[in-house]
Amino acid sequence: MGRVHAQAQIDAGRWNHNTRCHPYLLAALPERCERALDVGCGEGILARKLRTRVARVCAIDIDERSIESARQHDPAGRIDYLLGDFLTYPFRPESYDFVVSVAALHHMDPETALKRMRNLLRPRGTLAIVGMARSEYPRDLTRDAAATVVSRWHGLFKQQWESPAPTVWPPPHTFRELCTLTDRILPGAHIRRHLLWRYSITWQKP
Repeated sequence: MGRVHAQAQIDAGRWNHNTRCHPYLLAALPERCERALDVGCGEGILARKLRTRVARVCAIDIDERSIESARQHDPAGRIDYLLGDFLTYPFRPESYDFVVSVAALHHMDPETALKRMRNLLRPRGTLAIVGMARSEYPRDLTRDAAATVVSRWHGLFKQQWESPAPTVWPPPHTFRELCTLTDRILPGAHIRRHLLWRYSITWQKP
């Protein structure tokens, strides 16, 4: 447990706009959760946090360097880190109680990805996503200006960790487009915007 605790301390120090959202996602964890899947796990920080509360955690990413790093930080093999394309990996349908994703949806076709996540959930399972959307101007000018101020304020007190994972910017879809898509694929989902260029989706499968 000493090594696990030491890794948790290291992960706690890796702060950025994505890791800042981890508490939103962990708060959505179902009361009874036996299996969780982290989609686009990167270096595995969220997956390791999940593993402290869930017996079986799988985490997948298409970037080989990210998966290698994640495995190095989990030498005991407590998490199933998978190298592959989430959209085509041979997961068994309805095999997870919790599917989570941070800043990965805009790397994929969102309609295909949301349907895949929906199909991998067991009945009463929960989906929780934090993503990024393309700004629309002038509609989002005030919001983006406020986000810039808050981001700079955080920079005065926190050292931002830069993930080596590949990035896509700007995101291809706007928040309005994602709302329309989410309403169609995940009826009843709760979707809202967060200040630092992020939005969240939470949904429970019937």
